Amino acid sequence: MLDGGHTVDARYRVEDERGYDARGPVWSPGAFAIDLTPPAPLSGAERGEQDRTGLPSPRRGGVGGGVSSVTLIASAEPWQTILALTPDEAARAEHQRRLRLLQAAPPAARSGPAAELVLAADQFIITPAGRVEDLTRAQATGDQVRTVIAGYHWFTDWGRDTMISLEGLTLATGRHVEAGSILRMFARHVQDGLIPNMFPEGENEGLYHTADATLWFFHALDRYLRSTNDRATLQLLLPTLCEIVEHHLQGTRFGIGVDPADGLLRQGAEGYQLTWMDAKVDDWVVTPRRGKAVEINALWHNALCLLAGWLHEEGDEAATLTLTEHADRARVSFNRRFWYPEGGHLYDVVDGDQGDDPACRPNQLFAISLPHPVLDQSRWEPILRVVQERLLTPVGLRSLAPGHPDYKAQYFGDLRTRDAAYHQGTVWGWLAGPFVDAYLKIFPDDLDGARRALAGFDEHLGEGCLGTIGEVFDAELPFTPRGCIAQAWSVAEVLRCLVKTAHDAARD
Repeated sequence: MLDGGHTVDARYRVEDERGYDARGPVWSPGAFAIDLTPPAPLSGAERGEQDRTGLPSPRRGGVGGGVSSVTLIASAEPWQTILALTPDEAARAEHQRRLRLLQAAPPAARSGPAAELVLAADQFIITPAGRVEDLTRAQATGDQVRTVIAGYHWFTDWGRDTMISLEGLTLATGRHVEAGSILRMFARHVQDGLIPNMFPEGENEGLYHTADATLWFFHALDRYLRSTNDRATLQLLLPTLCEIVEHHLQGTRFGIGVDPADGLLRQGAEGYQLTWMDAKVDDWVVTPRRGKAVEINALWHNALCLLAGWLHEEGDEAATLTLTEHADRARVSFNRRFWYPEGGHLYDVVDGDQGDDPACRPNQLFAISLPHPVLDQSRWEPILRVVQERLLTPVGLRSLAPGHPDYKAQYFGDLRTRDAAYHQGTVWGWLAGPFVDAYLKIFPDDLDGARRALAGFDEHLGEGCLGTIGEVFDAELPFTPRGCIAQAWSVAEVLRCLVKTAHDAARD
């Protein structure tokens, strides 16, 4: 070891750019140097194994390739933990763990970028710490407690992100048991017809300021049932689902409720951001979107249709008829109110604080992409064309079309500057998912065309946090990655669509 441990004062460049305290001590253990003998070339089988798992083959005799090896261990764990495995044993155990993850995944996800994302997906599925009541209830019923970390390094588990991510993180990776556990755990936390928006770190109780997470819960359950036909879980959750719909029809927290005049779902409360476009700085809600938001109503129609179908399967024809009537009314009103003829696309919000908002945003895609599309089919292709021309990038969709007065091409600077750009042009990787879904609704046989929307993520897997997908990107070339270095719904939606667009994959 050269230059034994010492402390220096350092400037943290990224923290400085973000407007935070950017100077502080850094301890260096020094520099380490050793000469290694080059290993023999890998055989074809060993090279394939390393490509799949990202680790050398254990048959090579260790991480050094069997000729010479050096291990550097840095850990915050107790020495008993560090010494429990030798370096070679730890490498072999990690190798086998990765192989098990890949073997559980469908064939389309066992090689190439999809395989990398199967491994990345595992990093987001966790057992929540400190939630004693959840753990006790799960153990009493023979269940397990699982949830999804929304992003690293600074998110906890969020209801919206979990429900959007569930299909890609669990069903596209063969982890159906954990998917069921996640759904049942969130169902236990429903209050006033809402699932939690998020669980603050270390807290047992969630915060409920969300208009869409609960509607995404219906979608996630639908995808789970299509994969598993787990009727026991459906029957367990049906009373909760009916309660959720009743609360929305009657009105619940944060101004969330159906407008009796047209059957559309409205939301909004002063000082709260209730949709996924949820940036807030102090008392400033950047994109409040109070009123009747386009994706909220697409999700509401989808939830009504799903619940009607499930109750029909259970033989409750009276409830099925009532729900179908609500869904039909919402669909008619949606098509009458949301079409913006001057732009050839959908309003983002109607009946908002400033009237109807004609901003061209990606939220309109959900009117096509969900299993029960609320939009008349005659308008699908024109909207897809607008989105493709104005919002699509190689790494997802812009959150606002260029040319709008609020459009921001880059996401950087202090907190206020970043949040002003967060949903005002900044590209979101997860939105590639609904784009692919909408594209295949219109062009069901053009798998290659749909897959082109995912092409930019191959390169991204080699930048930023290697082997995973970040949260957001700048809205213009070179589409610099920003925000969280690893984001659950980005990984989930790209993985899901890689599987969906594989030529040997079955699609529904």
